[in-house]
Amino acid sequence: MKKFFKEFGAFIARGNVLDMAVGIIIGGAFTAIISSLVENIFAPLIGMILGGIDFAGINVTVGSAVLEIGKFLSAVITFILTAFVLFLVIKSINKAREKAEKKKAEEAAAEPEAPAEPSAEEKLLTEIRDLLKK
Repeated sequence: MKKFFKEFGAFIARGNVLDMAVGIIIGGAFTAIISSLVENIFAPLIGMILGGIDFAGINVTVGSAVLEIGKFLSAVITFILTAFVLFLVIKSINKAREKAEKKKAEEAAAEPEAPAEPSAEEKLLTEIRDLLKK
């Protein structure tokens, strides 16, 4: 059992698990920002376009059930905006990465390759050749 907990501790302490945890926390905060953007800016604008309808208050009553369509639409818009912004961020990161790789490849191509240093065997054979010449 002690070995199990030791392995679990090593797993949790790995860098990629910590990176993932940080990503999830930042993602949650980012979602809160996008939700606020939708609820406080886009929903009122859409409501104004639709004739002053309170977007979040749109609901339909079916029997005793209340279908809160406005909240659902708000969630859909939040998802679309989050996905769009994430797409833009990833696209810009990939573009920057490609630029850096291209620059690195150009620098590597521009630098002439230094001649390979002779192996120990080649050095020894060179010394023997030079001794035989004398």
